[in-house]
Amino acid sequence: MTASRQSSLPHACEPAPSGDVSGTPSSTAPGLRPSARLVGIDAARGIALFGMMAVHNITAVDDDGEVSLAWTLAAGKSAALFALLAGVGVAFATGRRQRPTARTWPGYAAALLVRALIIGGVGLLLGAVVPADFASVILPYYALLFVFAIPLLTLSSRALIALAATITVVMPVLSHWLRSGTEVRDTVPNLAFGDLVSAPGQVLRELALTGVYPALSWMAYLCVGMAVGRALLTSRRTVVLITLTGAGLAVAAQTISWFLLDVLGGRAELEAVASRSMTSGELAEVMGVGWTGTTPTDTGWWLATLAPHSTTPLDLAFTIGLGLVVLGVCILVGRATTALLRPLAAAGSMTLTLYSLHLLLLSWSVMPDGGTGLLIQTVLVLAFALVWGRYHARGPLEEVVAQATGAVRRRVRSMTEPRREVLVLDDDGRVRAP
Repeated sequence: MTASRQSSLPHACEPAPSGDVSGTPSSTAPGLRPSARLVGIDAARGIALFGMMAVHNITAVDDDGEVSLAWTLAAGKSAALFALLAGVGVAFATGRRQRPTARTWPGYAAALLVRALIIGGVGLLLGAVVPADFASVILPYYALLFVFAIPLLTLSSRALIALAATITVVMPVLSHWLRSGTEVRDTVPNLAFGDLVSAPGQVLRELALTGVYPALSWMAYLCVGMAVGRALLTSRRTVVLITLTGAGLAVAAQTISWFLLDVLGGRAELEAVASRSMTSGELAEVMGVGWTGTTPTDTGWWLATLAPHSTTPLDLAFTIGLGLVVLGVCILVGRATTALLRPLAAAGSMTLTLYSLHLLLLSWSVMPDGGTGLLIQTVLVLAFALVWGRYHARGPLEEVVAQATGAVRRRVRSMTEPRREVLVLDDDGRVRAP
């Protein structure tokens, strides 16, 4: 497995969900000072966005044969952070700490479905123009995540955490069994509308199980994010607890992987099986650079690895832990000073727009490779975010999503939620007829 311009193992980002209720991370009105909590959440999205951009522009392996710094820091972590933050956004857009009721759920569910359709549509359009060896377009996968989230909107935080833990442990093992006998592809083609028409079943299987970001397993990120979004994020104690929990989870995942591979002898077994299909150098590379969403099924010891984008139980646990740490630290820093996070937050508040812009720039044939290309894209993305954000509440694509989801939610709410009647009294204190 060799590294091409961005490597054959691309990563991508997820759009910041625009709010269906005022005050969500992407709906702060111009001129108003956003809360430290919202600045911190948007800054975390900004970190994930720029991490993804670095991975797309910098080769996976440097000239010395070592995994590059960009991939060491961001590969398999930036996309996972976006997935976790997508869950936070879903919770914010569906009542925050107040979970939907039987009366309000239909409106929220319809809005989330419309959001999924729009984001999925944008992703399929990008998939037609972005080469898969440049970047793997994540938006269709996220669209399916939003659809899967609809039945979970009324769950409590405890139930969401329990579900996330179950998915983390069970789904990768189930996937390993269901994919038995199949080979892992070096490059997974980006999906386009033509694929949806010609092979809808194959598209659904890839999005849910065999693609770069398999939604059935990645629901663990979304569930954790939804639980965090329902938490009291205005409490410093709660945010510190989230941060420490994430750190503990990341350390635990690394420790368990080390114990299974290096103490119980799993690494030797893994190397013996892997030697039948790859060289020792190729094995070392995939262990550092990662896979394309799944691992081989020739031995169960792959499930004990932490390779980026391997979607093993320990990979999911490790990246969930890191995501919680980044989010918690950003919120805590935002409580001390929002000025420090403002550039990151500006970019993080419109990631659907900026992600799409980044992919178009990346696929532009005259865009330089490597660090130069990354610098140019970073300057353009930041400049657009800072200038546009001075005059608009949301990014252009975020505004489209917000208008569409808001309209459908109001329409459904008018049909499913009881209408409030205003009683008007006359001068004698009697109820006036409507």
